[in-house]
Amino acid sequence: MEGMGSAKYTELGAFLRSRRARIRPADVGLPTGPRRRVPGLRRDEVAQLAGASVDYYNELERGAGSQPSEQMIAALARALRLTADERDYLYRLADRPVPAQGGAASHVHPGMLDLLDRMKSTPAQVITDLHVTLVQNPLAVALLGDQSGFRGPRASFVYRWFTDPDARKLYPEADHEGHSRAFVADLRAAAARRDAKDAEAGSLIAALLDLSSEFTALWADHDVAFRRDDRKRIDHPVLGLIEVNCLNLFSEDGRQRLLWFTPAVGTDSADLLDLLAVVGTQDLVEPTR
Repeated sequence: MEGMGSAKYTELGAFLRSRRARIRPADVGLPTGPRRRVPGLRRDEVAQLAGASVDYYNELERGAGSQPSEQMIAALARALRLTADERDYLYRLADRPVPAQGGAASHVHPGMLDLLDRMKSTPAQVITDLHVTLVQNPLAVALLGDQSGFRGPRASFVYRWFTDPDARKLYPEADHEGHSRAFVADLRAAAARRDAKDAEAGSLIAALLDLSSEFTALWADHDVAFRRDDRKRIDHPVLGLIEVNCLNLFSEDGRQRLLWFTPAVGTDSADLLDLLAVVGTQDLVEPTR
């Protein structure tokens, strides 16, 4: 990877240290422990939260090493609970372009991350209004597979739903038509909430109209409805059919949603969800990165 100018890299390391020092372990779902000799998080804890090696993160704080990737910057911003302005500053220190809001590297509101951390016994994830998965907790990965590694148009689950048959393996075939209609109606509502000239929503819709006759037919129906509360059947590769309630908490601007999944009453789904932590993560789809 590329190197960086020494002055900016030194500032980047200092900025990371300052942000790390202000966070309590409990703020990010980590145990406090009886013996902590430093304020805030330890370096190894930040590395763990960001999915980086401890040696690599140590180099960043020392102002050494290689230029961090855009994906690593996004992961560090989430691990350190940076505000939107702080996240943008971190990108600029790393000489990386600040990504447009809405993609896989979108800034996740710290409040949503805090709620996600507190949902340790419930599958939960944060997605955009165009169904790009931004972050998942371990139980959501175990239930749905890792949905966070896609790039480009495939980052949107709606795009994959209408262009990749493997994406539909998540749900029983009998439910596909209902999901298709719900996705299209939700996308129309999300696009309308955005600016009429919004390039991200416009390009997604144009691509789907070009690639999917099913999407084109449903789009012509002009149905519009946000997906707020759903009852879904998930076809898990190990545990079988799991029936859940999917609940949504929308951000103030509507561009992000915290989704969490609870067992449907009258089913054995509560027991099956309890088994998720035992089963571990299952990749229902293989991301193209």
